[in-house]
Amino acid sequence: MSRARRSPRLSAPDPGRTAVARYSGSVTLNDSPAGGIDYEDGGSEQLSLGVAARLSRYLQVLTQARKMGKQTISSQELADYTHVNSTQIRRDLSGFGKFGKRGVGYNIESLVGQIRKILRTSGQHNIALFGAGHLGKAIAGSDIFADHGFRIVAMFDTDADKIGTALGDALTVRAYEELGDVVRDKEIVVGVLAVPTDSAQEVADRLVEAGVTIIFNYSEALLQVPPGVTVHTSSPTVDLLYALYFYLT
Repeated sequence: MSRARRSPRLSAPDPGRTAVARYSGSVTLNDSPAGGIDYEDGGSEQLSLGVAARLSRYLQVLTQARKMGKQTISSQELADYTHVNSTQIRRDLSGFGKFGKRGVGYNIESLVGQIRKILRTSGQHNIALFGAGHLGKAIAGSDIFADHGFRIVAMFDTDADKIGTALGDALTVRAYEELGDVVRDKEIVVGVLAVPTDSAQEVADRLVEAGVTIIFNYSEALLQVPPGVTVHTSSPTVDLLYALYFYLT
């Protein structure tokens, strides 16, 4: 970084900040003992973490199946791809209405639309991507976000040799000094960190200062953020350990 800022803190966190790390793989297989949909306070519109994680996994599979030209899918097929019990899948989906037909399965197009409404991801959400290295370029060139209504509208790096470089037709690598203006002008709601671990806290700090409240972290850093800011850390190591425990033991 070009100017001195706080380094990542691994000691006791500041009382006004909280370290957050959420991993997708560890919550998707938790069955609801009562069946149907769990809510965080027993009856509000806020889904429980387990249900939201499972619906997100279903949506990922459904979106890919649609791209492959499939029109319908059974609960057992969803189970095979998500490793969620087929009975649990039917319980989850029946909690929102009757989407499937016995012997036919679920209409993929309809179910994608319904789950996106439930997860409140209908429409478009703008993302800022940090890090124009190999990982950042791979993310920028992938459809992984666009398939679900997220659009990478800005990319940042501190390397002077990368700043100003065009990636595709729509992205040009920007300097960090532009962050505040870009977040405001582009209405960015999510910051994605594809930066080295020792740089992640500083980038998170800048995002928080700019008003971004959702951070997706590809580094191993244990980010400390104020209350009201959500951090989701995606770790291939965690998913691999999870898979090894359940499928090789």
